[in-house]
Amino acid sequence: MQSLQKGRIHAPVPQRNRDRYRYSLDGGRTFSFRGRDVFLDMAGGRRPAVSHAAAGWRASWPTSAEALRGAQRELALSQAPPWQPPANAYAIGGCFVCFARDARPRGVEGEPSWAAAAVTFERRVVARALARGRVVAAYRPGLLALREGPLLEAAVAALPRAPDVLLVNATGRDHPRRAGLALQLGAVIGVPTVGVTHRPLLAAGEWPPEDRGARSPLMLDGETVGCWLRTQRRARPLAVHPGWRTGIETACSVVLAATALVRAPEPLREARRLARRARASERSSDDL
Repeated sequence: MQSLQKGRIHAPVPQRNRDRYRYSLDGGRTFSFRGRDVFLDMAGGRRPAVSHAAAGWRASWPTSAEALRGAQRELALSQAPPWQPPANAYAIGGCFVCFARDARPRGVEGEPSWAAAAVTFERRVVARALARGRVVAAYRPGLLALREGPLLEAAVAALPRAPDVLLVNATGRDHPRRAGLALQLGAVIGVPTVGVTHRPLLAAGEWPPEDRGARSPLMLDGETVGCWLRTQRRARPLAVHPGWRTGIETACSVVLAATALVRAPEPLREARRLARRARASERSSDDL
């Protein structure tokens, strides 16, 4: 597999997907994704592998704060068949977005951003993709989907190999309306998701014992919305959030399956490395 560090692969989008993707005039380097211009790098050069069919829920992103709040309330009440990991090995994806470090002010509409996605199989990276764009909304607590959702979707859609389950650096039910970005992204792209964060958003709970695999509940208004999970002995636990079609048992199983020698799951670590490397590379090019 070619490395994006050695050179970008500008992959055109298949003609049969022209209702969702449209070519620009610069040789396929940017394209319109759900009405937004996105710069795409795709390792492997093959067609996007993720289906955008979410069972029982709208497969689109709201475009206003009011519409998003309504969609979150609707999503929180939706029912989807639970997903269970297969008995044999399965593909685990991760996605991450970062923003320009020197942007002032920060957290505003139009800020440059880089979203990356990666897939591991048996803890080996087998697919990578990167999307670059400008966010269409300012940062507002509880409304992260307006800012990050479409770009993360673009990166995941560009993966040459679809994951069976996707790890997202966001919350699920630990949210004012019980529908954080980890839950909503999965519903939009039709892939089971698990949220993984360093700390909860609103929920609280005591840390678990120090053994790997130990966990303790994260509570919000008397409801268990996630858990602390110890992925390495004596290391700080991660906040794990059930997302689209996953419960706490499944979420913890996926996170543990994706971790080995370090605290963070490998698909998320790879996506974070890829996004930050692209940001640094572009900034270095601008300085030449």
